[in-house]
Amino acid sequence: SCKLFFSKDPVKIVKAKGQYMYDETGKQYLDCINNVAHVGHCHPDIVKAAHEQNQLLNTNSRYLHDNMVDYAERLSKTLPDKLCIFYFLNSGSEANDLALRLARQYTKHEDVIVLDHAYHGHLTSLIDISPYKFRNLEGQKEWVHVAPVPDTYRGLYREDHKDAVTAYADEVKNIIEQAHQRSRKIAAFFVESLPSVGGQIIPPAGYFQKVAEHVHKAGGVFIADEIQVGFGRVGKHFWAFQLQGEDFIPDIVTMGKPIGNGHPIACVATTREIAEAFAATGVEYFNTFGGNPVSCAIGLAVLDVIEKEHLQAHATEVGNFLMKLLEEQKIKHPIIGDVRGSGLFIGVDLIKDQAERTPATAEAEYLITRLKEEGILLSTDGPGRNVLKFKPPMCFSMEDAKFVVDTIDKLLT
Repeated sequence: SCKLFFSKDPVKIVKAKGQYMYDETGKQYLDCINNVAHVGHCHPDIVKAAHEQNQLLNTNSRYLHDNMVDYAERLSKTLPDKLCIFYFLNSGSEANDLALRLARQYTKHEDVIVLDHAYHGHLTSLIDISPYKFRNLEGQKEWVHVAPVPDTYRGLYREDHKDAVTAYADEVKNIIEQAHQRSRKIAAFFVESLPSVGGQIIPPAGYFQKVAEHVHKAGGVFIADEIQVGFGRVGKHFWAFQLQGEDFIPDIVTMGKPIGNGHPIACVATTREIAEAFAATGVEYFNTFGGNPVSCAIGLAVLDVIEKEHLQAHATEVGNFLMKLLEEQKIKHPIIGDVRGSGLFIGVDLIKDQAERTPATAEAEYLITRLKEEGILLSTDGPGRNVLKFKPPMCFSMEDAKFVVDTIDKLLT
């Protein structure tokens, strides 16, 4: 049940540096998908921070240690003021599970609204709120409600709709009203700030604000899952939810993957009110190694590197360049239906025909296989497995962007 990349002809990777990976023969691959090695594979500053702290102490997080406090303080500077309480964990799945518990304890409600095709983690509680998984398993639980993805390219309301934002938000409002008619109560709207597995979607600005209004009115909270897209990946903002506008603040934010550059650390940030309601149960929150001294030393080093190497500005610059090159290919190759993204989070939607926008699934798979042979690691996402997804390490360069697009052009031609 362990699925490999390129299962018909798997790659054995033995080392990596920056945005490059190497197999046992020494062949170099350009890594376009590894959003875990956020600031680059084996970054010397991260390796050094881990090594130095490992030599001093790594222990149970029930002892006092400066690293945890220092790290929480540094993280808080990147977030809106009201998100001032931090829980540290070991993985994104743990973070999302805790977010669910916080929401339910605070609201005293059970039900959760999620977007179609969403994926929030591999724990049982999260498979239950991940249509991407549960549709192939036991199916939808009665406390789970699925809203359409706010995808203006191939969704319910498209780019030609006069007000797609309101139309998509109204879908959530209708779900809430229908749930209330069945005497069910909403605990949370749980959403990836940019739906990734759903096909690298960029929700239209203003959608979160309108949804939050409906959800808050129903007594629920808004949870932004930043596990794939946080820490400056979107370029112009540190967090992807900030793309919605300055007036939008989630009630809970979850973080994973890029937070530790490949080291297992995760975090939940929330408000004092929610944290106090959670503590009021008298059942302590306990995580043996969540926020241990080594994890927090690494977390601090990641923030240092993002700042020192201006990776947010870099993501904007390189991402814009990559989008421009891909847009040029869209004019040349009708198989490219849509290019969308922000910073170094980009999706290329491959289609069989312009009118119907039918997903070009087989073609996308062929392209991925051929790119691997050319030394480029890319993969697909979306319900039709037809969206090329770009989420490279943040040190991805202009030269890399040009190399990838030139190769895609050659293969499509």
